[in-house]
Parts: sequence; C-alpha cells; structure tokens
Amino acid sequence: MYCTATLKSKCVSLIGLLLLIGLIAGVPAAKAQRSKPKELNTPEGVRLLKNKSFDDSEKARKEILGLYKNLRVTDVVDGMDLIGLQDIGLMKKDIRPLWRDTDKFSHRVVGFAITVRHVPTDVRVGQNSFATVEGFKKFKSQQYGRAPDAWLSTAKPGDIVVIDAGGIDECGFIGSNNSLGWAEKGVVGAITNSGARDTDEIVKVKEIAVYCKNGHSSRGVRPGRLIAESYNFPINCGGVLVYPGDVVVADGDGVIVVPREHALTVGKLAREIHVGDEKGRAGRFKRLGIKPDETVIVE
Repeated sequence: MYCTATLKSKCVSLIGLLLLIGLIAGVPAAKAQRSKPKELNTPEGVRLLKNKSFDDSEKARKEILGLYKNLRVTDVVDGMDLIGLQDIGLMKKDIRPLWRDTDKFSHRVVGFAITVRHVPTDVRVGQNSFATVEGFKKFKSQQYGRAPDAWLSTAKPGDIVVIDAGGIDECGFIGSNNSLGWAEKGVVGAITNSGARDTDEIVKVKEIAVYCKNGHSSRGVRPGRLIAESYNFPINCGGVLVYPGDVVVADGDGVIVVPREHALTVGKLAREIHVGDEKGRAGRFKRLGIKPDETVIVE
C-alpha cells in the first residue's frame, strides 16, 4: 500500500514536471503564432506579402521590360516550364486579341499588371422610374461614380490593366475614348474576361493593345450593370490568379502572367530560347530563299 502511494506520487510529480516543461517550451511558439500575420497562414497570403515588397523602382521596371521586349508568349511559357511552373499563369484560350497586326505586331504587349475587379450591380431602374430622359442621364452619371477608373491614378508607363468583369459579358470596359485616356497615362494594354466597345475605332487607332473574351465586342456601358469593387488586389482573369505588379505578356497565342518574384529568372530563360529560335529560323530563311525580317537574327 505504501509503495503504491509512493509510485503514484512520483508519477504525478513527473507528469506535472513534463507539463510544465511543455508549457514553458510552448510559450514562444504560441506567441509567435499569435503575432504571425493572419495572411501568412495560407500559401496565397505568403505570396501576397512577398508581392507587396517587390522592387518597383524605375530601374527594376526598365530591366524587366528590356528583358521581355519582343518575347513571345511561347518563349515565356517555355521559361516557366523550366522552373517547374507548367501552365501556371497561362490564361484560357478564349482571352484573345481584339486584332492581329502581322505588319508591326502592334497587338503584342508586355507590361506590369494593374488589377481591377468589378461586381454585378444591385441597382436597377424601370422604364417609368424617371419623368424625363434627363432623369435617366442623371442616373447614368451617378452610376458611373460606382464604377470609376479609380485605378488610373496609380498607372505608370508600361502598365497593363487586367480587369475581372464579375461574369458580366455584355459590358464594354474599353471604349474608343477612355482607352485613349489610359494611353495618355502610359498604359500599354488592357486585358479582360469581358469585352470592348467602339471596337472599329480601337482597331483603327491601335493605340492600346486589347485582349478580351473571344476577342469580341460588348456593347453596353457599366452604369446599371457593374460596380467597381477594388483595384490592385489579387483577381481571377481567364482562370489565372493575377497579382498587381505581375508581368503580363500577350500576343496572337494568348496571354501569360509571370509572378513578379520569378520575373527575372523566367525572362532570362525565355530570352535565351527566343534568341536561339531567331538564329535558327534565320538559317532556314536563307536556305528557303526568304528575305530576312525583324523576326530573325542574321549572323
């Protein structure tokens, strides 16, 4: 009886000691967990925080733009493959150029993503809501206030606006007038999972490269259809997660988005692939009697 009590006492003491050690050892970890930003608890959160700290200096932007100049989507896809990112960032095939220019390749574009997200509006008006047409005009003007181009204030030369339309197809974000305003700010391209309007004039001027769903037009305007929800937050466009600052490359083969943290590595690999292809095709041009053009390198 005495021995059993002693053993119990020792066991209780040992258990208590172990619990105390565990609690002491666990305090720093618990504190670290509590102080850890909630965003870091997911892989997406980790990347979001990293993405916020990338070098966006003029020097860094010029280096990347120079590295990607004239690169094709296929070159970049191959570069992404080489670092294990097969099909990552590659938008669905229905995101197509509004036009293709085989002379100057003006439809090709590379730049940095400004992300914009719209959601369907919760406001509708009936035919008899206003006594006069002026009432409808006022409503339209007010609704533009709920779907503004607020993102334009952050635009820098070499940026591409990437727009999530919230599933509303019959709404043209990019028009003949506002697209020129974007170009005045240095925006070089617009990509959306919806469409563009005034497409005859956009194609004629070719001042800004446009990629949209099925390369089609969307006739309606935003008021009464969409609300501007946010900009420069992660969005989905063409089945791809796009972060602000990511590198966007688009041509006749479609659109690919390179995560900014991989931009230099992918760009250098893609450049090697591109140069090798240009040299190889130059030899074939010569053997086939084709006059060399700007798409090949003649040594």
